[in-house]
Formats: sequence, structure tokens, C-alpha cells
Amino acid sequence: MTTHATTNKEVIIIGAGYTGLAAALDLSRAGCKVTIYEKDSDVGGLAGTFELTPGTRVEKFYHHWFTSDVDVLNLIDELGLGHLKQFLSSNTGLYYANSVFRLASPLDLLTFKGIPFIDRVRTGLMALIARRINDWKPLENISAEEWLIQYGGRKAYQAIWSPLMQGKFGVEAKNVSAVWMWNKLKLRGSSRDKKGGESLVYFSGGFGALTDGMRNSLSKLGVTIKLNTCVTSIITENGRAVGVESDHGAHRADAVLVTTPLPTFLSMARDLPSDFRAQCEKIRFLGNSCLVLRLNRSLSKTYWLNVADPNFPFVGIIEHTNFDSRENYNGEHIVYLSKYLPTTEKLFSFTPDEMLEYCIPFIQRIFPEFNRSWIIGHHVWKAQYSQPVITKHYSANIPALKTPVDGLWLSTMAQIYPEDRGTNYAVRYGRRVAKQILEQFSQELPSEETNGLLVGNRSTGV
Repeated sequence: MTTHATTNKEVIIIGAGYTGLAAALDLSRAGCKVTIYEKDSDVGGLAGTFELTPGTRVEKFYHHWFTSDVDVLNLIDELGLGHLKQFLSSNTGLYYANSVFRLASPLDLLTFKGIPFIDRVRTGLMALIARRINDWKPLENISAEEWLIQYGGRKAYQAIWSPLMQGKFGVEAKNVSAVWMWNKLKLRGSSRDKKGGESLVYFSGGFGALTDGMRNSLSKLGVTIKLNTCVTSIITENGRAVGVESDHGAHRADAVLVTTPLPTFLSMARDLPSDFRAQCEKIRFLGNSCLVLRLNRSLSKTYWLNVADPNFPFVGIIEHTNFDSRENYNGEHIVYLSKYLPTTEKLFSFTPDEMLEYCIPFIQRIFPEFNRSWIIGHHVWKAQYSQPVITKHYSANIPALKTPVDGLWLSTMAQIYPEDRGTNYAVRYGRRVAKQILEQFSQELPSEETNGLLVGNRSTGV
């Protein structure tokens, strides 16, 4: 049975993504009264879903987990939903020199003819080296480009890595730190099956089903979620956060946790010290525009097709139904084309129809047989702050979870480091900040109450 503390503390959480939901679970289990404010019409944040047809949902942006993503996988078990985890093989490929190459295992890399054999070996060894690097701090001094050339060779960089970096970060590609690339290689290398192939994890019913499970547990714990409610400012008195002002009025609390993107936080928190604000403003972001295609037939047998073509505007083509069965989507084939870009670029403002027209010629370049008759429907989803740019010495810019304003806490994707943003780390940092908030509360309580301030037994869903 879960034990709750009688803290009588109230916490407001801004943002109902996985960070906010995970923090709310632990805070409410410890006896806090929690209210979540979410400007959108549903919870989930960047892991949100939409309906293809009534009762059939799919993610707005493509998602999966690695087998090493223990934070979210453990949370699933705690919620009593472990039986819904699916461990699936990943079929990865690379579009290079007008051909598609399978690159799902070390053997596939050795037989890839796009680069000399010695560079294939060096690239494979680079992935092994990445898995054995524990101290990432020296990597902050060099760029991803320098590191990739050093270990994988210039030919491999020009053929594979440079187009992928350009596709991901565009004009920011040369500014990206080696830490970001190291983490990507380490993460993928740690999610291998016994044959060396990539093993990934998904959730039966999709991410929306997991989000429902989290919301159900929060409801049983008495957490209030206010949807379609935009927080406009954080109320401070005598240097302490005491509540929020929203488009539905003011709400006071003992602590405020913000889980929105960092620039959104800065717009709400107007009483921050100037040096702290300046530190946060050094972190730059790219937006994302994601086209979701619903097709009546498959483009290929590949789940994740990386595109090593500098003239191709997308870093990859992700055919979700080559990962999760299309039978779960009314027999439709679901394909994602995702573009990271500055939000000032014209493409970010494209309507769904404009985005479709823009993408069709590029799809046909890789899949010449593709035509409009395959399209059942299309959708475009956008995120203004989708990817922080991980520059050299990024750690110097990361704000602490506890802000300089008493009672005001911050947990955003910009603080996930040296890992990169994702639902696993959203859960990790949501629980981490909840623990710190509870520790702060315990310091403020009379000694006889402090012993009761414990996070609930995490073996149960509620």
C-alpha cells in the first residue's frame, strides 16, 4: 500500500507532457495536492496523438523507445501496464547515391559499398568506442564534425554523417557538439539483440494508451488537469513564486513547476534575475514540421530510412507501420517526414496541403512508383521548440532545476544532458525534480512531519 505524507502542500505544474505527468505522479503519491495546467486540448506534449478514425490513434510525431530506456519502461511496470510493452526488431536503411541500403546490423555496415572497406571498419569501431566512453566532458571541446572525422574517417563523414547532420540541424550543423553524436551512437549501440540487430520497444495501443494509463493513475490520486488553459505569468511575492495567472484567473500554490519549453518559461517568469535569464537565453532551438501520410500501400519494407543526400530536405522517412502492425491503424500505412528548421523559414508556415505538394517530388525521387492515388489522407504537426541545439560547452548554459526564485522549479528538454530529449528522459527529469521539490518541502516542515514526507511505494500504479 502506498503511504502518503500529510504535507498540505499544493503544487502547480505547467505543461502536461511526460515530464509534468511523471512529476505529478510522484508529488501526488507523497500527499501533495497537484494541479496541472495545459494549453492544448489533450495531454502528452510532443508525445501527443491524434485520431485517424474514432478510436484509432497515432502519434503526431514518430516515437519509440530503446531497450536501455529504463526510466519510462520501469514507470510502465509501476503503472501495472508492463504486459503492454512490445519488443520489436527495427529495420533500418540508408538512402545513398540513389539506392537504398539496409543498415540494421554490423554485418550490413561491413557490406555497405558506399565507402571504402577500411572506413566501414572504422565506423563500426567508432560505435564501439562510443559505448565505452563514460566521461563525456572532454567531448564538449570539439564539434561532432571533428569527432566523426577523427574516428570514422573523412570519406565516411562526407558520405553518411554530413548529409544527416545537415538534414537534422541545417545551418546549425557545424555548431553541434561531439557530445550529441556520442550519445546517439551509444544509445543505439546499447539497444541490440543477440544477433547484433537493433531491438526497440513500443506500447500496445501506442503512446496514447500509455498516456491514458498515466492520466488514469493521476485521476485516482486526485490530480486536477486543466486543459485548454494557458498560463500567462507566474505570480511572485517577496522573491517567492506563490502561484500562476492564467486566462481563467489566478491560482495560488506553495510551489510552481514549469515543464514547458525554455523560451515559454522565460515569457511567463518575469521576475527572474538578469544573469539567470541571460544564461537561459544562450540556448537555441529548432522547430519541427512533421508530415504524416496515410497510404493505401507501403513505400518499402524499411522502418527508419536515413537519407544521406544533401539535396533532400528531410533527415529520414519513417514508415511507422513497418514497426507497429498496420492492422492497428485500420490497415493504413503510416509514414512520417520530419523537418527540423528555424521557425523563421517559410516551410514552417506551410499549410498541410502546401507541405504535401512540397514533399511529393522528394518522395518520388526515392520511390519513383509513388503517386497521389496512394494517399488516403495527410496531416501536419508543428512544434516551435522541438530540438535544443547542443553546442560545445553546452553544460555551462543549462539552468538548474531549482531556479533562483524560491518555490519556482524548472524541468525542460533543454536541461536533459548529456542525453538528448525524449520521453524516457522526460520521465527521468520529471521524477528528479519532484524528488527535489519534496526534499525542499521536508526542510520547511516541522520535524514531526518530516518523517512522513516520502514518495509512495513505486511498485503500484497509484
